[in-house]
Amino acid sequence: MNLKKTLKIVGGSVGGIILILFVILVVHIATAKSVELDNNTLQISRMDFNKPLDSLERKQILSDLKSIPGVKKEHLNMENGVLVYYHDNTIISAKEVWEQMVAKRNYSVAQYVVSAEAASKQVCPVGNSDSFSYKFSRGVQRLFN
Repeated sequence: MNLKKTLKIVGGSVGGIILILFVILVVHIATAKSVELDNNTLQISRMDFNKPLDSLERKQILSDLKSIPGVKKEHLNMENGVLVYYHDNTIISAKEVWEQMVAKRNYSVAQYVVSAEAASKQVCPVGNSDSFSYKFSRGVQRLFN
């Protein structure tokens, strides 16, 4: 009889904790607001270098990129040679940035172009719109918004 009572208390406690955590999750999703940028013209672009880069090349590339008007922020991953940068698309386009970079030092770099399929998606291309977590979060947001 004592074992039944203990199992009942443990089961109730675990169920209560799960219920509380679920309520916290729903409240968090319902109250989370998306980040709004002041600048509607900010665009993210990418260039792929054909070889791994060392620290001297990194400094040179970032210096050349910063000298281009309209480029706001940049990040260069030296291991795989991927340069990601933000630019104001009313001042300069991604193609113009790429052309200026190649003209400066004849870099061996390819401009990354998003595929038509990825560009047509309404959600983040990294996320899977068929997953349970996406559908659950979207449902909670629709319920409270």
